[in-house]
Amino acid sequence: MTSIPETTRPRAVGDPPGAWRRMRVWATAHAVDDFYQGLVPAAVPYFVLERHFSYVEASGLALAATLGSALPQVPVGLLADRYRLRWMAPLGIGLAGVGAGLSGLAPAYPLVFALLLLAGVGIAMFHPPAGRDARRAAGGSATAMSYFAAGGSVGFFVGPALVTPALDTLGIGATALFILPAVLMGFVLLRHHDRVSGRTAGKIQRHGPDQPWRFAALTSVEIVRSTISTGLNTFISLYWIRHLGAGSGLGGVALTLELGGGVLGTLLGGRLADRIGLVRTVQIGNAAMLPALLSLLACDDPYAALPAALLVGLVSNIPFAVLVKLGQDYLPSRPGTAAGVTLGLALSAGGLFMPLLGLVATHHGPRGALAVLAAGPVIAVLLSAWLREPAHDM
Repeated sequence: MTSIPETTRPRAVGDPPGAWRRMRVWATAHAVDDFYQGLVPAAVPYFVLERHFSYVEASGLALAATLGSALPQVPVGLLADRYRLRWMAPLGIGLAGVGAGLSGLAPAYPLVFALLLLAGVGIAMFHPPAGRDARRAAGGSATAMSYFAAGGSVGFFVGPALVTPALDTLGIGATALFILPAVLMGFVLLRHHDRVSGRTAGKIQRHGPDQPWRFAALTSVEIVRSTISTGLNTFISLYWIRHLGAGSGLGGVALTLELGGGVLGTLLGGRLADRIGLVRTVQIGNAAMLPALLSLLACDDPYAALPAALLVGLVSNIPFAVLVKLGQDYLPSRPGTAAGVTLGLALSAGGLFMPLLGLVATHHGPRGALAVLAAGPVIAVLLSAWLREPAHDM
């Protein structure tokens, strides 16, 4: 009689559940939270069209959400590392949804600005404690952490896809429709905390000293990667329309492929890291960005270039989840602070370079902006040479 291979045995009681089972609540919560980051840029044009806000006022709304989500991340991370604060991540999701949802009903610009600032603060309140607790649930698996990171990418990707049709049909006040998902997810997350708090208490041990210089190098790599990713999100549709001569619909397809590739790249990076190591995965992803960008720039046919858009999105996001986990390994005593920087502050910092890219695009077109971005992988490769595998893994 043929024996049953050991790998097919049922999971015994006490064995850790699979990566997705451990992370599904955290991945879903991250998707809902970052959905509201995608809602804001989708809603801004409707404030201009319906409320007759100026372009300066419109950019101010985007700035309110960005500053609100970026600046509080480090102090929130310090609080999350010092105190348990199980309510902070659920409350953050709720504030993100309420702020973004009510903004479309606000009658005056200052109130809209304040509500989007509140939404940004809610987003910031989620990332550090959620990153800390997701790390605990991941149990040292980069694949598991990639599910958490990819959840955020999915939320940001889905946001405009759902918000735009709603606002097209019902007007800017339809932002209120999106309050309920945040409230429900906050409740689910709070209940999830209650269920797992007893099982996970004490599971995370802090191995080794903090390595702030390594973490600083990692943050620099993440800022470069964020600049490339934000630049692609900003200019890839315009590249299709202005340089390749495509219609706006095909430009939207290119952006969709690039964002979808980013989700796949995040998941791929986690699996690679569990097989070949965290630092090597980051370095491979950084090195592969240059040929991917050059292949995009070398193709002059708008249809033939679409696979290159998918490839660029995939490759540029291979390091994403790995950098989140590696940052927490470099700061084992401050996992919330590390998550606040890698998931929030460093990602937002990439947006600070967009005005410079905008100047390049003004004088040399979207192709010129993408050509400048092609220098980013070289910088990222040089910076990632300072990274080392953590001496102890969680």
